[in-house]
Amino acid sequence: MKASLEKKLSAQLQEKNISKEEVQRQLDLFKNGVPYLQVERPAIAGDGILKLSDAESVSYKEKYDAIIGNGEIQLKKFVPASGAASRMFKQLESMLLEYSEIDNEVLKKDKENCRFAATFIQNIRKFAFFKLLSEKLSANGLEIEELLKNGEYRPLIEYTLSEAGLSYSSMPKALIQFHQYDNGSRSATALQEQFAEGCAYARMPDSSVRLHFTISPEFLDDVKLQSELIISEWKKKDAGIQFMPEFSFQQPSTDTIAVDENNEPFIDSDGRVLFRPGGHGALIENLNELNTDAVFIKNIDNVVPDHLRDDTIFWKKVIGGVGLNIREEVFAMINKLSEVAGKKADASLLEEAEKLCTEKLNLSLPETYAVAAVENKPHVLIDVLNRPIRVCGMVKNEGEPGGGPFFIKKEGLVNKLQIVESSQLNKDDAGQMKILASSTHFNPVDLFCILKDYSGEAFDLNRFTDPETAFIASKSKDGKSLKALERPGLWNGAMAHWITVFIEVPVSTFNPVKTVNDLLRPQHQ
Repeated sequence: MKASLEKKLSAQLQEKNISKEEVQRQLDLFKNGVPYLQVERPAIAGDGILKLSDAESVSYKEKYDAIIGNGEIQLKKFVPASGAASRMFKQLESMLLEYSEIDNEVLKKDKENCRFAATFIQNIRKFAFFKLLSEKLSANGLEIEELLKNGEYRPLIEYTLSEAGLSYSSMPKALIQFHQYDNGSRSATALQEQFAEGCAYARMPDSSVRLHFTISPEFLDDVKLQSELIISEWKKKDAGIQFMPEFSFQQPSTDTIAVDENNEPFIDSDGRVLFRPGGHGALIENLNELNTDAVFIKNIDNVVPDHLRDDTIFWKKVIGGVGLNIREEVFAMINKLSEVAGKKADASLLEEAEKLCTEKLNLSLPETYAVAAVENKPHVLIDVLNRPIRVCGMVKNEGEPGGGPFFIKKEGLVNKLQIVESSQLNKDDAGQMKILASSTHFNPVDLFCILKDYSGEAFDLNRFTDPETAFIASKSKDGKSLKALERPGLWNGAMAHWITVFIEVPVSTFNPVKTVNDLLRPQHQ
């Protein structure tokens, strides 16, 4: 690396609080490649995925209600909400770039973007933002019904996306109107629906509801203002509720270096080394800063309107109940093992601990355990059990994109149950592709996590990541190709060494909005 470039890079690293060693580690990943994961078999119902009976589900739900109702633990709801809504409207943006006029003839073209735009236009009255869009058009001398009647569709798309209208192409997804109520007279944003959900299953005995949103800095004022309005409206119907929203940003220290096609640092048009946000896996730092016993994690766009929320609430509590039950068992076992550590442990206790690890929690005992002296075996078992806990909802795979649950092979990995993305596997390995194809479930980002240990101390979550499970993606900037590095996904490698339990939940609990037309699905109407 040239001396001048190294000097610039050094200054940037100081700004971002990134060490030279970390940058070198990232450069080595680009040069050597990210190792593929080796999947052993898919996790399925009865083998890696818990499938609860109705009675068991109700029992776990009641357990959750009892523990939360007694105020025994601190609880927060963590919502990754950093993304702009631009991806929701990508196809509509493309239409504006490609066609100066958008009429019926354009919408009839056998092209993906045209078909997408046709669906959008034909159903425009069904969107929660229809009324607001109509008002924006009227304010500029355009009547939406006239435009529809005359087949003049470009203004409808322009005013949905541009600053002259709703500004949806540059707005955070949290502030997009998702659902309409009272025959269209009232609408709710994704942010509002997350508040409503939190009130339903994360309300503490003192009526506090602690919500944490990760957002982009440029959206902070808008999201805060919307939150204040939401709280004000809730207070009118429930004076006692105490919403306590928090907001955090992806930290600059989690940015990753970009490289050119020769794996050398990419220099942008300003002559600086390009660093890019490290992906959602960087949010492990935000999660690490939460001072709470337990947390629910759910993406900003996975919400439903009021009349369809019962399933979501019930299964959130079931997942929470399973997590709290595991917490009790693990903490009790660690306390028992602590009492005999360094002494001659009772064989029945060791057998009980071994079964908890291997049979119930799918944890592998390290090779050192078999040869350890009997008085040291409790220490090894405590090390295996003393780690963060996550319970992940899994839905049957019906074609939605998303990581799947698998048992993986990796030396030194105690937890063999992992959420694996297809991009982490070698597509040229027929055996691996066969295992991938046999998967029955996928991860809808529906997690309940325990963040403190048996003594009440917060885990340092950075100790439980697998830095090797990163992603390399092809991108471009200033017309030049580059390679970008994304950190291990928040629910992939960032939680690789957590105690992990998968539980089957109904698909009714998974209702993501990846494109604007997803809002036309029955569960959003």
